[in-house]
Amino acid sequence: MSSKPKVYLTQGIPSNALRMLQEKCDVTMYDEQKAGAMTISREEFLRSIKGVDAIYLPFPVKIDVEVLDTTGPQLKVIGTQSVGLEHLDLKECARRNIKVGYTPNVLTDAVAEAAIALTLATARRYKEGMQSVVKGEWGSTWDNSLYLAGKEIRGSTIGIVGLGRIGSGVAKRLRAFDIARLLYCGRTKRDNDTELGAEYVAFDTVLKESDFVIACCSLNNSNQRLFNAEAFGKMKSSAIFINVSRGTLVDQEDLYDALTNGEIYAAGLDVTTPEPLPTDHPLLSLPNCTIVPHLGSATAVARNAMADLTARNIIAGLNNEPLVTPVPAIN
Repeated sequence: MSSKPKVYLTQGIPSNALRMLQEKCDVTMYDEQKAGAMTISREEFLRSIKGVDAIYLPFPVKIDVEVLDTTGPQLKVIGTQSVGLEHLDLKECARRNIKVGYTPNVLTDAVAEAAIALTLATARRYKEGMQSVVKGEWGSTWDNSLYLAGKEIRGSTIGIVGLGRIGSGVAKRLRAFDIARLLYCGRTKRDNDTELGAEYVAFDTVLKESDFVIACCSLNNSNQRLFNAEAFGKMKSSAIFINVSRGTLVDQEDLYDALTNGEIYAAGLDVTTPEPLPTDHPLLSLPNCTIVPHLGSATAVARNAMADLTARNIIAGLNNEPLVTPVPAIN
């Protein structure tokens, strides 16, 4: 019997991070081919974590009292390969002295780039353009010089909701597009806003004055469904909404209504509720709604860095050492 601490992974991870763990731990990984499902079920997860010393979450899996009771008292550390923490009961983990590590900073550039890409794709109607190529419509509409004519970022007012690490990264990249104004809102005024050329305003001002509204804020209990019918009703009918934060920040039924009723021009979503979004979801039927499968951090550089950091957090926790990136303290 191995004397190494036991680590359970809910999905495959990059080879370097896996090697780091296997050198020091007895690693068990969810086998999606054997199970016949890409995502681990709740039942399989609970069955597999009994007696483990650490849990590695390559994607968010709900960690609650039931999970923590199932593992047993020997559980020392949980590593989540994410910046978001809403899937974790952090208070209960703290009460049980279970260390929790996450992966801030290493994905900032990748997500900021993805936000710009999604903004451009939505503004320039790339979803409709790609469909026109596939359907053979391209070339049959040359008599209409405004066919698939979209919007430019240049000269526009852009509002960022949440000027944290990712929001600041988006703001830096927007400089290259010669925008007219950069507005932002959040819980507090940021020290770097002057450097970024950003104006701190109220949320309503962002909604009413922006041509593009880009959601980059972290999720908390106070901002779930922040973007609802009331919010969309305050936006310009020509405005574009982009979400690279979390799906639950948006009331998707209200977004559907806003897009179909012409309250806003278009939307681009990297995140949805649930994930994956069912293929028959009404939002997927809209030509002015571009949805991608949570690709924000999906670069080889970012994902490898996230995996390595998660592995280092777990190894540190198992050795009773401070984690490289522990979650913020719970007040």
